[in-house]
Amino acid sequence: MLSVLAQAGSDFLVLQTLFFLLFGVVVGLVFGVIPGLGGTTALAILLPLTFGMNVTDAFAMCGGIMGAVAMGGSISAILLNAPGTAPSAATCLDGYPMARQGRAAEAIGAVATASPLGGIFGMLTLLIVFPLARDIVLLFGPPEFFLLAVFGLVSIAVADASNLLRGLIVAGVGLMLAFVGYDAVNGGVRFTLGSNYLWDGIPLVPALVGLFGMAEMIALSIQGGSVAADVDTARFTGVLTGIRSTLRHWRVVIRGSIIGTIIGAVPGVGGTVATFIAYSTARKADPRPETFGTGRIEGVIAPEASNNAKDSGALLPTLAFGIPGSAEMAVFLGILVLHGMQPGPAMFVEHQREIYSLVLALTMAAVLASIIGLICVRWLAWITRVPGAILAPTVIAVSLVGTFAIDSRAGDVVLAATFGVLGYLMLRFEYPRLPLVIALVLGETAERGFHQSMIIGRGDWSVFLSSPTSIVLVLLIVVSLSWSAVPMLRRQWAAYRSGGTV
Repeated sequence: MLSVLAQAGSDFLVLQTLFFLLFGVVVGLVFGVIPGLGGTTALAILLPLTFGMNVTDAFAMCGGIMGAVAMGGSISAILLNAPGTAPSAATCLDGYPMARQGRAAEAIGAVATASPLGGIFGMLTLLIVFPLARDIVLLFGPPEFFLLAVFGLVSIAVADASNLLRGLIVAGVGLMLAFVGYDAVNGGVRFTLGSNYLWDGIPLVPALVGLFGMAEMIALSIQGGSVAADVDTARFTGVLTGIRSTLRHWRVVIRGSIIGTIIGAVPGVGGTVATFIAYSTARKADPRPETFGTGRIEGVIAPEASNNAKDSGALLPTLAFGIPGSAEMAVFLGILVLHGMQPGPAMFVEHQREIYSLVLALTMAAVLASIIGLICVRWLAWITRVPGAILAPTVIAVSLVGTFAIDSRAGDVVLAATFGVLGYLMLRFEYPRLPLVIALVLGETAERGFHQSMIIGRGDWSVFLSSPTSIVLVLLIVVSLSWSAVPMLRRQWAAYRSGGTV
């Protein structure tokens, strides 16, 4: 393995390959920053360009795009609360409050450190498990998909015990919205209100752009001022503080990277689930979970480490079975076929060098994107000082244009605007948006996995305990539910120790 890895590394000593890698990084950053575009759009646009390229150069460019788009999406998530990509939505939860406090540079410094560390962790994990790729992917069937979705929903539902009722209400609304569209298991169309646009369900990216970016811009327009609540306290230094904080919270980095790698390897789940589960796990493991969402640096570190690690995980099902682990990998699958490569177990034998070149490109792209982000952080932080009267309409216009550019559908623009108003009302009346996002993402997976599991088990619920993987997931769900009682038990124990009544 080491000899093949060394050969793949030598490919990047060629000036032409380095140029395509850098080109991919720049494209990934640009498409990541603009809300609604992302790596999938960039790969789709540049796919014809790879036809005349050799395999190494094509993989270098594609790896540069996929490795850098996360950094770009996180920059807009922190500065404007408008996630450039769907997985970056988790970074909004604490990254944007940090920007409001004048700590945008610190948050970007944390992103620039956690992202490459997560990418490196994912690369090392991928290299180790390549020989076991087939067995790992086969661990997940319909029962495991359902339990994984339930675990994600439970993790979010119990994350904030002080706001549990509102969180459950929002999650219920999110599940209702997730069931809109065609039912792939039982057939038929549901809750579309006669609109053909909703047959495929509610698209995630326009919903996220509206729920986070547009909602905050509406709020900023009404409140006035700038993103940084106090312009005089907006600091353009603090990058080193963010870097040191990330290294100090190395456990958060490792935990987020593990979650990103594992969830990324599960086909159909996607990076959005990975980043939100990483965020929720960091929140529950913290002794002060109620402070998350107010500008905690750990709330930026966890999803960012997961965001870059998930790309390496998504490669496993894509290369081993031809089952794309994410939307980006679905486009990349077309690039593989275009260059005469047939995904499958034989690919790990016949195209080892090319595979390792792609893995190295993903890792190098994450590092290069972080370096570029750190170089530009002083100028990027100025965005937080732009008056809302100028910034809000600009961001809303760019968000709507980016949303329309995905599929050229006017319905996406209307949907983004609708969710923008909904997001503002949730902000205004202090309803959490996180459960809505998670329910919207996981609802379809949970429903499809449940129906398929019932068909497989012929109505017998024991199908959800039929494999070691499903048993582990059930235990995780039970532990997650039990964990919500820990703060209450701590308070009762403290009252008992102080001599009070319980």
